[in-house]
Amino acid sequence: MLLLSKRQSQILKLIVEHYIKLVKPVSSNQICKILKCSSATVRNEMAALEEQGLLEKTHTSSGRVPSEEGYRYYVDHLMEAKKMNGEDMLKLQIIFRNQQLELSDCIQKSLQVISDMTSYTTVVLGKASHDNLLKQIDVVPLDEVHLMVLVVTDKGKVEHRTIQIDNVNLEDVKKTISLINRLIVGTPIDEVSSKLEFEIKPIIGKYVEEHEKIYNALYHVFSDFTAPDINVMGRNKFLEQPEFENVDKIRNLFTKLEDKNILKDIREDNDKNIQIYIGSENNIDEEVTVIKTNFKTNEDEGTIAIIGPKRMEYDRVLSLLEYLKENIER
Repeated sequence: MLLLSKRQSQILKLIVEHYIKLVKPVSSNQICKILKCSSATVRNEMAALEEQGLLEKTHTSSGRVPSEEGYRYYVDHLMEAKKMNGEDMLKLQIIFRNQQLELSDCIQKSLQVISDMTSYTTVVLGKASHDNLLKQIDVVPLDEVHLMVLVVTDKGKVEHRTIQIDNVNLEDVKKTISLINRLIVGTPIDEVSSKLEFEIKPIIGKYVEEHEKIYNALYHVFSDFTAPDINVMGRNKFLEQPEFENVDKIRNLFTKLEDKNILKDIREDNDKNIQIYIGSENNIDEEVTVIKTNFKTNEDEGTIAIIGPKRMEYDRVLSLLEYLKENIER
């Protein structure tokens, strides 16, 4: 582990906090004015911090900016806990005190408010579908080729998907649905696709002519159903961040923020504490930081996360997530 002197710690903390606020490289002169010491001393200390990989030079000025390692050292050793300000707290209290809102609505509205307050992107990932058992599946014909598939769980959750199946007899579809209802009702939703593959598919052909088309359509319905319930708020907030002015960079990031397979990795670990993943430590993008926590109540569980540039207000985001988790679990 790196061991910094008291002065080096002061300088690194000042540079990180200055850069978070102003997005401008910090010069030795600025540090001298605050610490009231010679510019030669500060330059030597900044050079030492750069040598240890905590600061980087920019091409456009002689100032320094924090490196990824610099942010990590700041978060682990230098950052001070910050209390939520009254305005932030009031905006979130109004949501949680609204008795008309379901918990899921409270979480979404809170994350939208946090996104607006911070100009960062927020994400909520719902719990796994293993706790929902298949109660019934039904189909409603919409026209000659389109059907609506209704999936009902034992918890009363209803999902529907519209599918298109050309040149298939409706009676064959109904036979298939009847077979599924007889054989795999009571199965956890996230295991249905597997049972379709290994238990239904081998026998469906004996009863249904166009069984491949029907099977494939239903398989996709359940694959969609078991995908994590992911809501992303404030994706466009990255357009407000100067680091993401490059068109290719923002296009690449937006593609990742729309990919549920990438986003579901946010909830990989089961750690109940708040976790901070800076740059290369996260699975989304090396240019961003992901701060997340898991929550669990009697009825629900999931993950909430805030995603922003590496130059993020870490102390503020931590206090917001702590407050949100506390209110969700209360």
